[in-house]
Amino acid sequence: MCSMFLINMNVKPKISLDFCTVFDLTTPPRSKEWVEKCQRKDLADKSPDQLYRYYRLCGKHFETSLIDCDAQSTVLKEDAIPTIFDVASQPQNGQEKRNKETTKVDETESRGRKRIKKSQADTAKEDVQTVSEEEEYREHLNSLFEVLVLLGEQSIPPAGPGDMKQDGLGSSTFQALLEYRMNCGDEVLKKRYDTNKECCSSAQLGQLIEVCEKCIRSKLVEEVKLNGFFSLLTDDLVKISTEWYLPVFVRFVDQSNCQVERFFGFLGFEGDGDALAEKLLSEMTDKWGLDMEQCRGQAHSYSGTHFSKIKAFSAKLIEKYPMAVLALRSTCTLNVSLANGMALSGVRLVMSTFKKIETFFSQSHLLQLELEHAIMIFYPEKEEKANELKEICRTSWTRRNDAFEVAVDILEALLLCVDSVHDNEDMRWNDQVAHNALEISKGLADFEFVMALVVLKNAMTLTRAFGTNMQGKEPDVHFAATSLKAVLHSLKEVSDNIDVYHEFWNDEAVNLAAAMEIPVKLPRSFLRKHQSESGTIQPDSYYKNHLSVPVVNHIIKEINELFIEDHVKALRCLSLIPAIIEQHKSTEPEEESVQVFKNDIPNAGTLSAELHCWWVKWSKKAKGETSPSDLRETLLLADVKFFPNMLAVLRLIGILPTLALEDSCNLAYKRFKIYMANTPDQFRSKSLSLLNMNYDVGYDLDSMVEVYMNTYPDRGEVVCDK
Repeated sequence: MCSMFLINMNVKPKISLDFCTVFDLTTPPRSKEWVEKCQRKDLADKSPDQLYRYYRLCGKHFETSLIDCDAQSTVLKEDAIPTIFDVASQPQNGQEKRNKETTKVDETESRGRKRIKKSQADTAKEDVQTVSEEEEYREHLNSLFEVLVLLGEQSIPPAGPGDMKQDGLGSSTFQALLEYRMNCGDEVLKKRYDTNKECCSSAQLGQLIEVCEKCIRSKLVEEVKLNGFFSLLTDDLVKISTEWYLPVFVRFVDQSNCQVERFFGFLGFEGDGDALAEKLLSEMTDKWGLDMEQCRGQAHSYSGTHFSKIKAFSAKLIEKYPMAVLALRSTCTLNVSLANGMALSGVRLVMSTFKKIETFFSQSHLLQLELEHAIMIFYPEKEEKANELKEICRTSWTRRNDAFEVAVDILEALLLCVDSVHDNEDMRWNDQVAHNALEISKGLADFEFVMALVVLKNAMTLTRAFGTNMQGKEPDVHFAATSLKAVLHSLKEVSDNIDVYHEFWNDEAVNLAAAMEIPVKLPRSFLRKHQSESGTIQPDSYYKNHLSVPVVNHIIKEINELFIEDHVKALRCLSLIPAIIEQHKSTEPEEESVQVFKNDIPNAGTLSAELHCWWVKWSKKAKGETSPSDLRETLLLADVKFFPNMLAVLRLIGILPTLALEDSCNLAYKRFKIYMANTPDQFRSKSLSLLNMNYDVGYDLDSMVEVYMNTYPDRGEVVCDK
């Protein structure tokens, strides 16, 4: 019978020509023809594509004249068809005899005995068996990875929280899909199951997941390297399996000049100070393979609890890679980011209460209606204002740049609403909802909360418009960059006259507290620690020194760090966008700002002349010609390639974390948020999440199999022995 067997098309056979050299089934149609000639009924139901992809044919079934041999290779002629078969070992079809073919077999065997020793033939047979077993193992791994990738892409946990045990995967989703494949005819999986009583152990599943993560990330690193400069972005810490992890994103501009942001994975966040910062950088460079010398920007989401650790990491990154300029992340509003970075007890109380409010009212439309009804009670003669506030409260208002101003406007209505829900006189709410309402009410009814909220509202009024513009379109961001000095001047004026400003803020807070029947007093935490001094310190003086002054100083310090001179110059380079040039026709883009990129452009010597040509082109454009209005449209211009320095500068602007991405470019962050919101804590996987958020990265199963076999070579030997 013809010896056809599974074999990897990339493996070169180490078998002698006469008896066991194997040849590709050269095309799908001819593959079917070869199988028919071989009378292999067990392969008759295979499609031509399957035969072409997975099967080869032994060289002994071809006439010698159809085989070309030289020192380099052994190949078949184009029209070669197998004609030599061992008829005695094949089942006969009725009374049909194949005397002619039997004669050919005898002649071939005679020639073979004269040329090849018996020991060589035995060795060849062993090699065939080894290759066959290895390829069977590859097919087994391919099936496992195919199922794992399917689950990962759909964010379906392969194993339940109790399934990853030494005794196997039990009734997990992964095991169920493997059984389904076996029932549908996957012979390799079935053979494995018959031998080991399982297709995949829990330990091997962990290895498969690890290899999957490794392969996906290698593709991401390859993509980033191909496209040059990038920015590093992180998000709020998340908890996976009781441990804290830092989500990491990378932003770059691809070969087609489109902005791209990719999720790169989670970094373990255990440790403190410099040691933690060094560990994070080491993992990104040594384990992940990121070339941080190419990093041109960084942005982070700060929170009070982990603020100091993130700041230490950011500082270490700048220390080692000075070109990685710190910036504001486009997904974070400026004022909320500034507040999240304050470790002051009153500010922490405000921000934690905001999170509770968002969670509370998002769980039920009826709760939202209850709040809107309360707003109408407090604005009976200001219907327009009431409707505006109701509309705002239907959004994620606690994350807006004007969140503190909105909170002051609805504070009385908010307290009335949660108190009503907690009282639950008409028994409309369950115990958990009533309890959550009580927790929010306690926060709102604390004078420390009221005072901190009023201070934040007034201090951040100065940065509200600036922050809103920073999240706007390119002309808005350019305007914000030019107005930064004015914002800092206003903040300094407040700082220099803080006594006067605090007096106004304190009066506003006291009046608001009086309207809500909240007593004016020092924070409870301070009273517990300073019982002996509590009678001598007045609330007005305490809140000035421990709230108003630190808040203003923090805002000034953070804005100076987030918008250093090089960052502002880079943002001012948005003046290269044709629509902005058209708005300021009389003003040529500042070469001084563009010079910030002089070390990263193709030819700094021609920058001045090229910049002038670019300005002339768009300031004196033909009538009726449309100017690109944003960075994306400018990067996609057909003739931008004739301005290599301008293209390089525009690409570098495109990776700045400050600029908001188009919806089509911001998929990674959206997928991340969806994954974290929809996946229960016990089912989150730091490895499979990488696949879920990068399913379009272009991986292939064969490479995963190859990496697995190289990483765990012993597992293949065990399978072959069995």
